[in-house]
Amino acid sequence: MYVQLALVCDDARVREDGKMDIHGIFNDLIAPGFPAKQERMILVTTICWDRSDEGRNKFKVDLVGPDGRPSLTVDGHTDVDPRPAHRPPPRTRLVLPLEEVVFPRPGEYRFEIRVKGKRLAGPSLFVMEAESQEASAEG
Repeated sequence: MYVQLALVCDDARVREDGKMDIHGIFNDLIAPGFPAKQERMILVTTICWDRSDEGRNKFKVDLVGPDGRPSLTVDGHTDVDPRPAHRPPPRTRLVLPLEEVVFPRPGEYRFEIRVKGKRLAGPSLFVMEAESQEASAEG
């Protein structure tokens, strides 16, 4: 099993034809101060499963801060269907809306997906403080 796609964006939707529309992908956030709060963002992840992973699989997604501790955790599960060898391996698309996410301090935050005893790397965000108008004028 591995992460095939991982990003953070403003909006994502899975269409009826199975394709996904993704809008406003970002990797950096600028905050006026800390702790900072992002009103809304969407974590999009596609996990490609091994053929032996069929059945119900629990997962946990942590947003890990610069101090190495989770500042947000989401628990869930997914059902993985069996697939014959002539078809693509099973995939799970996670489109997780996250509301009012708090970032206690500046630095790099990364999403980690824990499933079946493994830690899979998700996307990362770099959160920084906005430069003040005064500091910008002096520079």
